[in-house]
Amino acid sequence: MKVDQISIFIENKSGRLAEVTRVIGEAGVNIRALSLADTSDFGILRLIVDKADLARDVLKDKGFTVNKTQVVGVEVPDRPLGLSRILQVLDESRINVEYMYAFVERCGENAVIIFRFDNLEEAIEALTANGINVLPGERISGM
Repeated sequence: MKVDQISIFIENKSGRLAEVTRVIGEAGVNIRALSLADTSDFGILRLIVDKADLARDVLKDKGFTVNKTQVVGVEVPDRPLGLSRILQVLDESRINVEYMYAFVERCGENAVIIFRFDNLEEAIEALTANGINVLPGERISGM
């Protein structure tokens, strides 16, 4: 139910984002979802890819600072209050959402959102206990 995510710390300057995508693309890694957060000096690029270990290794070989973490892909009803219900379940379970971002594909009639929680196991348990579909990691990275 967890999916591997790689986080790359990059300088906030022209060409660095292009270099990351070139390096992993030349290694045959396909990006499935991404999020970029930046400050004036650096950024954190978070990626869901089809080959997380390979992406991490080739980026490290090129001198990038890369971490691999686990996140959760959740089906969110694509209608008003769809996300609100999920966030309410998490709030009632006292689970903190560290960050989230949308996934590039839909799952049937639903959207997919990637979540990073302060406690992944408790979050998965709370979501599934409330009938919310948490997608297997292989399905997310293979979409």
